[in-house]
Amino acid sequence: MKIKTKLIISFCLVIFLPVCLAIFTAMGVFNVQSSMVENSKGEIKYQKAWLNTNSLDYIVGMMNKDYEDLQIKLQNESKYLESYTQCDKINKNLSSGSYLLVFKNNNVAYNGSHDNIEVVDKLLALSEDKAQKNRGTLDSDLGIYFMNMEVNPVNGSPSEVYIIADVGNMVRTKTFIIHISIIIFLILLLTASMMLLWIYRSMLSPIHRLQLAAERIKDGSLDFTIETEGRDEIAQLSRTFEEMRQRLKNSAEEKVSNENENRALISNIAHDLKTPITAVKGYSEGILDGVANTPDKIDKYVRTIYTKAIEMDKLINELTLYTKYDTNRIPYNFAKVDVAKYFDDCVSEIVVDLEEKNIGLAYNNYVENEAIVIIDPEQIRRVINNIVSNSVKYMGREEGFINIRIKDVGEFVQVEIEDNGKGIDQESLPYIFDRFYRADASRNSATGGSGIGLSIVKKIIEDHGGKIWVTSKEGTGTTMYFVIHKFQEVKEENE
Repeated sequence: MKIKTKLIISFCLVIFLPVCLAIFTAMGVFNVQSSMVENSKGEIKYQKAWLNTNSLDYIVGMMNKDYEDLQIKLQNESKYLESYTQCDKINKNLSSGSYLLVFKNNNVAYNGSHDNIEVVDKLLALSEDKAQKNRGTLDSDLGIYFMNMEVNPVNGSPSEVYIIADVGNMVRTKTFIIHISIIIFLILLLTASMMLLWIYRSMLSPIHRLQLAAERIKDGSLDFTIETEGRDEIAQLSRTFEEMRQRLKNSAEEKVSNENENRALISNIAHDLKTPITAVKGYSEGILDGVANTPDKIDKYVRTIYTKAIEMDKLINELTLYTKYDTNRIPYNFAKVDVAKYFDDCVSEIVVDLEEKNIGLAYNNYVENEAIVIIDPEQIRRVINNIVSNSVKYMGREEGFINIRIKDVGEFVQVEIEDNGKGIDQESLPYIFDRFYRADASRNSATGGSGIGLSIVKKIIEDHGGKIWVTSKEGTGTTMYFVIHKFQEVKEENE
């Protein structure tokens, strides 16, 4: 749920929910009052009586009407209350549901109720108080409201007539307002508490988590997870923040890895350069000091210096090439190449160097003469040279042998370069294409090498859309495989 929708719902709840609950509460209170009146006074004859917020006023109004009707009847007929039957008839017809009480000569002549002994005693004591005549009186102690009149017939004893209503359980306006106010306050408090809890759980709590996460990132801590629930804007922000944290963590880990790799590269290059530089320095001093005192010695020393300079040049070129590969700035120059002719030329360049190192070579090309591939000839030649050089460097045998096979495998041209060297252990096999990885650190330290040759090979093959892999068995040898897509022309159909 979006924040905009939550705010709209919150507004509606804050405005309409308390109002609706207050209305329903008021209606309930009104109905309770009406029920109280009905239970005390009988059926209410006015349909809208429940709308009155003061049930006491309602009773008083009805008693006034009964009082006026009784006065009119007594004026027309002064002996109207002489008989018990007439009094009982008047008592039953009181519209207010009250009851009638008549005194004659300080005695009860008629009592419309039978459980009002305290009321009778008190009204007898007040019957001679002229100030109370013809006036409505509320007695809070007895819980009654009464109206009285004096009847003096021409031929008969004077009478004190009372119309009495039980109002002990009636609700007054002030009490009603207090109750409604308390109820409305409780409703508003409940609504506000619910809204506060909802907003806190859906908005403030996620924001607080984001704040804590930002502080942890500021302090350099990235090893945590931001939990996200929901689909609103804050949830989306939390997910984005979590993605940012994950990227920062990956970037930091990659940075540390790159720094370690760069240190390893510098260490390897420094070690590999130290040997030829030492040799160049030694042979140069030998020439300068006159140790090489014959033309043959001078020629030998110069050739050695030249060879070591070539080794250093290769290392520098390898480092330069690695930098280009690492920044994806490889200078590829793709072209259509005939497979048979291209690999024949590559092998012819390798043969001479292998013969000098007393390593045998077998070459078999099983690809049809018409096969074409789109490659960068220089980079693929570098791949072959790196693989062969790696095999020669770690051959470890007096009679080394390398077998190169070119095969046609459907849509691909597959190149296999096999040697009979010491092989690679199975634990190291999955990592030999990783940068700076050395299966045998001591052996590599002795033979030299930056540890990035095979990673460059993999990069070149993958950039050509191909794949490279290796199989090896310790004590038997290693075989490198890589495949390159063959070029296939799309012939246009004549319509």
